[in-house]
Amino acid sequence: MEKHIRVLVANRPRLMRDLVMATITDQPDIEILGEVEDEADLRSAIQRTRPTCLIIALDRPNQRPLICDALLREYPELRILAVSPADTSNMFFWASLNIHEHLVESSEQGVLTALRGAAVKGVNP
Repeated sequence: MEKHIRVLVANRPRLMRDLVMATITDQPDIEILGEVEDEADLRSAIQRTRPTCLIIALDRPNQRPLICDALLREYPELRILAVSPADTSNMFFWASLNIHEHLVESSEQGVLTALRGAAVKGVNP
């Protein structure tokens, strides 16, 4: 079986990383790309390895870690599994594409206005 799930493990403490790694190491469809011990190295590790999924620590039960938002904005294809070392609460995060719409006048001016509005991100025509 080809390994389709590429995982980068950045969970702390070390014991938690070891437990997570032991759980997924023998799975035929999962490839472990490496471990990140220091959160400061996380972005460069993601850039270098291009994981499908990142496993991090869930420090506060039922609350999205702050780093998730920044990482998902930068790497919208990434999936993040946050595992709690303190209890049994785990969370899974992903980004999705929002599709917006706006009626465009059927005229030269309508087309030009739409194109110019699309060129300025976040501005409706």
